[in-house]
Amino acid sequence: ARITPPSLGFRVISDVPDDVYPGLMITYRVRPLFNIPVTWVTEITHVASGERFVDEQRAGPYAMWHHEHHFRDIPGGTEIRDIVHYALPGGPIGDVINERVVAKKVAEIFRHRRQVLEDLFVSTI
Repeated sequence: ARITPPSLGFRVISDVPDDVYPGLMITYRVRPLFNIPVTWVTEITHVASGERFVDEQRAGPYAMWHHEHHFRDIPGGTEIRDIVHYALPGGPIGDVINERVVAKKVAEIFRHRRQVLEDLFVSTI
């Protein structure tokens, strides 16, 4: 929740162990649009320890959400790369809403994540 924009009101409401594993279900509360609270449940579907893990939505605001978190050792630290595929419900109407609102919001969320992670971990030497 620390790396998510405060405007989303993102809270993890389930217990999450230190180490993720395939099959782990995580429940969140989030306010993605118009400050309306939504329960979001994701499942960790793949884990390659120290390299990557994948979460997929099981219940929530998207028709489909697939988020790959990749980690790679580089000189002086770790490179983090996110690959996200998602779809909104509503067919063509969902596509229009995505184009006009949601795609920008998702891009903003990941820009914020990157900035927070850089502020926390990037050395200025």
